[in-house]
Amino acid sequence: MAWITKNSAGMKIERRDEPYLTPAMRDELINTHLPRYEVRKGALFPALHMIQHHYGWIPHQAMLEIAEVLGITPAEVFDTVTFYEEYWTKPKGENLLAVCRSIACEFCDATACTEAIKAKLGIDVGETTPDNKFTLVELECIGSCGTAPAALFNEDLHENLTPQRCVDLIEQIRSGAYQPGGTGAVKDE
Repeated sequence: MAWITKNSAGMKIERRDEPYLTPAMRDELINTHLPRYEVRKGALFPALHMIQHHYGWIPHQAMLEIAEVLGITPAEVFDTVTFYEEYWTKPKGENLLAVCRSIACEFCDATACTEAIKAKLGIDVGETTPDNKFTLVELECIGSCGTAPAALFNEDLHENLTPQRCVDLIEQIRSGAYQPGGTGAVKDE
């Protein structure tokens, strides 16, 4: 099998005039997080979380800014961001639908739930709807094996899902009838 390579050295990074790592973020990183770690690289996760929580994703320019503050290479930041599923390198939709694909959920037909969501939204896993309202992803395990299949709709855990229930939840989100809080807090119509 041939290796698939990418032109990392020739990659062009879109830049904006304003830094992503704001002066307040930089101060928090330097004064609050860095003192907690023996080596500067230890503050990488807090820095990434800070950017992602503020912007919803981690732009390449922000990765360069973090690398500069921490005194590490941009490649170390990029490798970390692209290794972990929880980090985003592109903007995601307003609503994140994350279907568990662990063995328990797969055994209980989580694939049918994913397929129902894909059909309803007209997107594939990893894609965002054209109106930027929904992004669909799959996660390895969300720790709800006893109530599989399970999914996170935004940060709300929904268990014992069926394909129809997934479609109903999407409709509730679209119509504004959705109540955050997970399985027990959603109003059935």
